[in-house]
Parts: sequence; C-alpha cells; structure tokens
Amino acid sequence: MEVLKLKDYKWNAVTAECKAQESQKTAGCSGEAKTVPRKRHEIMKWNGWGYSDSRFLFNKKGQAEFTGKRYRLSGMIMPGLKDWFEVTFGASLQHKTPATPVLTSSSVPPPTLNEAFVEELKSTSIPFSLDAEDRVFRAHGHCLHEIFALREGKFGRVPDMVVWPNCHNDVVNIVELACKHNVCLMPYGGGTSVSSALECPPEETRCIVSLDTSQMNRILWIDEKNLTAHVESGIVGQDLERLLNESGYCTGHEPDSMEFSSLGGWVATRASGMKKNIYGNIEDLVVHIKMVTPQGVIEKSCQGPRMSTGPDIHHFIMGSEGTLGVVTEVTMKIRPMPEYQKYGSVVFPNFEQGVACLREVAKQRCAPASIRLMDNEQFKFGLMYSQMKNENVASLLSFLMKNKCTSLITSFKGFDPNNLCVATLLFEGDREKVLQHEKQVYDIAAKFGGLAAGEDNGQRGYMLTFVIAYLRDLGMDYYVIGESFETSVPWDRVLDICRNVKARIVAECKDKGVQFSPFSTCRVTQTYDAGACVYFYFAFNYRGLSDPVNVYEQVEHAARDEILANGGSLSHHHGVGKLRKEWMRDTVSNVGMGMLKSVKDYVDPKNIFGNGNLL
Repeated sequence: MEVLKLKDYKWNAVTAECKAQESQKTAGCSGEAKTVPRKRHEIMKWNGWGYSDSRFLFNKKGQAEFTGKRYRLSGMIMPGLKDWFEVTFGASLQHKTPATPVLTSSSVPPPTLNEAFVEELKSTSIPFSLDAEDRVFRAHGHCLHEIFALREGKFGRVPDMVVWPNCHNDVVNIVELACKHNVCLMPYGGGTSVSSALECPPEETRCIVSLDTSQMNRILWIDEKNLTAHVESGIVGQDLERLLNESGYCTGHEPDSMEFSSLGGWVATRASGMKKNIYGNIEDLVVHIKMVTPQGVIEKSCQGPRMSTGPDIHHFIMGSEGTLGVVTEVTMKIRPMPEYQKYGSVVFPNFEQGVACLREVAKQRCAPASIRLMDNEQFKFGLMYSQMKNENVASLLSFLMKNKCTSLITSFKGFDPNNLCVATLLFEGDREKVLQHEKQVYDIAAKFGGLAAGEDNGQRGYMLTFVIAYLRDLGMDYYVIGESFETSVPWDRVLDICRNVKARIVAECKDKGVQFSPFSTCRVTQTYDAGACVYFYFAFNYRGLSDPVNVYEQVEHAARDEILANGGSLSHHHGVGKLRKEWMRDTVSNVGMGMLKSVKDYVDPKNIFGNGNLL
C-alpha cells in the first residue's frame, strides 16, 4: 500500500502521534496521564448553537449584526433583519427573554459514581472529568426543548462523568471496564444531534459515562493508489476537510453541521451532505468501519470495494445511533480536490415550476454538486440579507434589474414577487466540464421558466447555511422559538407534502392558541432518481403561552404525522434518536423491529450502551 505522509498539523496531536498510531494496536495508546481536554467549551456555547464569539444581536440602534470574525457575515450590519423579524413574528425588541448567563456546580445534579469503575479507569491514564460544565456540555444536543431548558438553567439527568479516549485501544479498555462494572456508556461526537439522541434516560440509575471521541481526531494514513483515507472517528468535518485539502484531497461530505459534527456521528446517523450528488452520502463513502461493542470489535476482514457475504454488517453499524457500540476508525473514499468551483442561482416564477425543473435535472442525471430549491418565504428571507452594509453584493432583484430583466419578470413572464422561488447551485470539477454542465442545467431551467440570477446569490445561499442555526438563539431572546426537520419523499408527492405540512403547521398553531401567525417554510435540498429530501422550518412568537415548548412539540408532532400521511419518511438524515422512535415500528414493521432488537440483545445484552435511542 502506498501511504501518503501527512504534513504537520495542529489539532490536539502532532504528526509523530499519527505515525505511531497503527503500531499501538497491541501496546495501548494512553501513555502518561493527560490534562483533561476542554477545547470544545472553551470556544463553544453550552446553551446555544456554535462558537461563543459568534451570534446575531440587535445593537443600540436596533440594527442586526453578526459578531465575531469566523464567517463572511461576521461584522456585517443587516438593517433589514429587524423589520423582517418584527413583521414576520409580531415580535418587539422591547420584549426580551435573555438566557441564564451562568452555569454553576450547585445548579447541576451531583454525579452518581461507580467507584470501582473510577478506580480502575485511573490506572489506564485515560483522562476523565466530574466537572459540572463538562457533564452538562455533553448532556444535550440541539433540539428546541434541550436548549430552551438550558437557557432557563434547568438540568435534568446529565452524565455522571466524561471520559476522553485517545485511540481505539482506549475505547476497548473503557468498554471492557463498563461491562465489568455495569456502567452505562453514551458515545458523544460533535454534539449536533437534533433527535434527543444525547439526552440521558431519566430512569437510568447506573453511573452514566459520556464517552467523548474528540481526542480521536487523526488521519492515520492516506492511500493514494486506492484513494482512501483511514481516519479516527472523533475528527470534525471542517478539520477532516482541511487536513485532506493540505494533501490535495477531499471527501466532499459537507453536512450543514460540518463545522462541529464528527465522522463517527455521520456514520452513526447515516448522514447526508450538501454535495452528495457528486460524492455520495456517508454510506457511499464508507469503505471500512471499526466499532467496539460489549461483545468485542466488529470489522470486516478486508477493505475491498464490495463484498457478497450476506447482509452488510456496515448497515448494522450505520444508523445504530450509539446503541451497539462506539465507532473508532473509518476508512473512507477520498478524491483529488476539484480543479474548479462555481456557484449559481436560478429564479423561478413559482415553486411548482422549480420542483419540476429539479425533477428533470434528476431524471437526466445531470445534477450539479448541490442544487437546492427555496420556497417563496425563504426567498423573501434571503432578500433581507441584500441590505447588508460593508459587503458589495446585489440582491436578487437588483441583479435582475441591472440585467434589464425586471420588466421581463413582472410583465412578459408574469413573475409575482409573492410566488417567486430560487434554486442555488454549486458546480465542481474540471473547468471545461463544469462550464458545459452549467449550460446544461441552465438550459433545463429555462424550459421551466427559470432565469439565471447570478453567482453572488448562489454563494450567499451557501454562506447562510452555516449561520442560519444562530438565528434560533436570537429568536429565543425575543419570545420566538423555532426548529427544522426533514424528510425524504417520492417525486410525485413533493408538492403535496410541502403544501400540506406547511398548512398543517399553521392550522395547529392556531388551534393551540398561538396568537401570532407562524413562519412556515421549506426547501428541497437533495435530489435522487426516485425522490428528494425536503427540509422544513417553522417558528412562532410564544408570548401569551404558559408552556411554549409543549405547544411547539405538539405542533411538530402533528407535522411529522402529516409527513408520514403524505408518503414521507421518518427521517432523511437526522436520525431517529428518542424524538422520533414512537414511529419506528410503523416505519420498519414489527418484524423489522424484532430484527433490530435481536441484534441489540446479542451485541449488548446488559444494555451497556443504554442511551435509549431507536428501540
């Protein structure tokens, strides 16, 4: 095997450790006792999304701005956001609900420890912590009810301790000790779950240990001949891509959460990325998986591209959501970095014609790396960013006006601003082929009334992908709560599901006593031969409600029922967790549930991995 040696890189490791990793399989890898890692909550919020220095706020002039220096949007003033926010939600900057600012040890339930486990763990030199902040940080994902409770300083069951394995062998040792002492383990990757997967079961009386994989973040080798990389599961997406890019490669797997989500989490939840049209979903990228279970280590005997040896054991692992064991190492496909990248956008007279265009693009199998269609509500929201100061970008309508398209849109084409929708595009690959590909897609779009709307608008759409999650924290500062959820659906049901789910959200909010009209919107984010992924957002002003989270959950539950009634899936890529498991039996059948339970009973008879997901 031809192995490419990586350049030096700085991320909780040095190159020498990477080179030595493979030789540590039998010798162990803990070495001397290490300082308890704290990197994540030194730079990230414990009760909100993302980096501590990055957030939306309204300044003293009432103008919205985005703080920090990490994003293209950072430092920008957005005069339009205040008006959009107040008009859309009936909100007021005078009505504020700030988060609880301080996390103290006295406010967190004391740990329930298994002393025998702790004593044996000490002898391994694997770092661990009983610190309240460490425990709370790993006690939640990013569901609305989880973050809302944290903002109010309410803590339920949290892990009793946190451990940081440094490599595969450390995980083997931890799992063996947990089995010996009947300790409950909960794997923790990037913490971006939106399925309640990281919530500790309140009925669990055993010591709960959060197994944080963040220190297992190395690329162990790159095989240039076979175009594969062998990577530890704790590495987060942006670091994986950065390190591969330094050597001229990429995976192309870019979920919206790639800044914070981990490779192991992608495997455990069957993740999907924005550029799956070229690179595939996680199941298409994985060549080999190593996972530690209470019964031992699961892995295939070789790393061939395909095997006909019964059911694929990888598919027991992918989507198992931490119920069977811990994914420690993954061999995945890589590609040389694309020579050329180009953004684009298309405006359609209405959502129906936009969906028809995406269907034709899928039918002709000429989808670019990414093609995403936003409905009219998201189109109007996107225009709000066109008023940003300090950034030389034109709004979509300004672009069309500059190109003398306004009269064409409003008169000859009959475009109505209240029906317009926009598709954002991203092309990657050989420059000449990209330009040919681009022409093909725009020619198809034209047949459905689509007009090219410029690169800037396409690029801005992808820029917003990484900051939109920060908006929920801003909303919660002013009595507005919201969330996103997704599904996959056959092509012939896309329009029905989009229309009916949005209407159901509006009706349920009215029925539940929400005094202000909700924001209900969707976009088509991934396309396939037989269907598409649809992503919904909804939010509402909860002033006047005594239990807003309960109302929100009832509305979301009804929306999920509507999705299933319209032929949609339980989840396209977020997973099941605890949030959606009540629908699992109807989704996979009684026999299917029995099969999953049989695997669980064999691999983990003592329920060591007792996070309660899926089953």
